[in-house]
Amino acid sequence: MAGELAGKVAVVTGGASGIGRATADLFVAEGAKVVIADIADEAGEALAARLGASAVYQRTDVSDPAAVEAMIAAAVSRFGGIDVLFNNAGMSCGAFPSFLDDTLEDFDRVMRVNVLGPMLATRNAARIMARQGPDGRKAGGVILNNASIAGTLAGHAMMTYRASKAALIQFSKSSAIDLARHGIRVNCIVPGHVRTELSSFGEKGAETGLAARIEEGVNAVYLSNQLIKRRGEPEDVAQVALFLASERSRHMTGAVIPVEGGVTVGDPVNHLEEIFEARAAAFASVEQVQG
Repeated sequence: MAGELAGKVAVVTGGASGIGRATADLFVAEGAKVVIADIADEAGEALAARLGASAVYQRTDVSDPAAVEAMIAAAVSRFGGIDVLFNNAGMSCGAFPSFLDDTLEDFDRVMRVNVLGPMLATRNAARIMARQGPDGRKAGGVILNNASIAGTLAGHAMMTYRASKAALIQFSKSSAIDLARHGIRVNCIVPGHVRTELSSFGEKGAETGLAARIEEGVNAVYLSNQLIKRRGEPEDVAQVALFLASERSRHMTGAVIPVEGGVTVGDPVNHLEEIFEARAAAFASVEQVQG
């Protein structure tokens, strides 16, 4: 379907790269006007220039209340209102192999970007959505939050990041309840191993051959417990964001949607098969001794 967001105004945080850039591209292609919010000025301005009159870049540190207020104001002043907010901006934390080695020095910054940022943006956008503008734009809107499987699956290390994404999922559900009276839907996307700069483990900046070897090794680990045996791409998440932003999802709110190739479905290893193999090996060893 074409033009699914025709006449809509969207704000995409972290919009200059990765999932945000893919979403901005897709939203504009579907008829939306988009505010690209980021701190990557060069990339953000280049993207806005490429997308033309349907997009504008707004420098925004989502952890700064004044910057977030200016971001929402830019959508209203430039395009007349706000219909969709995609809280996509996020940051990771130090990748220590064990929590015992974690310095926790980035705790405040990660929590401000990953949790406070979406809360500030949601509050400010919802205040506009609840009443909308003098041009007759109907009240209501859509808010999307971009979490992570790290917020749904317990695991080793990266505790600050895991905690921030778990908090974002809970905030998504709670704000869906709180904002429903205003006709505002809130849903949460949970990406898995998507190929973005945030998920890089040393590939970026490495010598070409080395980067390829690093990516090959990392991919093997990523895909070991994933049912669909390919890395996710930013466009995979953008397509889900489009669905949730459009009228096709008009009866959905408070949903937590995994886009992760089946990582969170369950353990892909057939342990019953392993049990039978272990049992057979035990019988074989006994028979060998008795023989």
